[in-house]
Amino acid sequence: MDKDNEMNHDNASLRLKNVEGHIRGIRRMADEHAYCIDIIRQIQAVQAALNKISAAILEQHLNTCLTTAVRGDDPDERERVLKEIADVFEMATKT
Repeated sequence: MDKDNEMNHDNASLRLKNVEGHIRGIRRMADEHAYCIDIIRQIQAVQAALNKISAAILEQHLNTCLTTAVRGDDPDERERVLKEIADVFEMATKT
């Protein structure tokens, strides 16, 4: 793993730990019967944070793995990586 990719994974891990702390806080709020709208706002904040993390990881993937596969000589690898990206977008658009 190259240094830039490692730093991005470390950053994602740190952000996920933050989200984990927020989720524990939301669970406490629910346990303490906090105001519903306050709980929903916290859940929305966590969802937004997860979306940002996901977007950053996807961007890193597009700039490394996808680019390497597309420039490579193996058509099966190109097809596999492109299908992965299509699957990710398909899952993201399902409601």
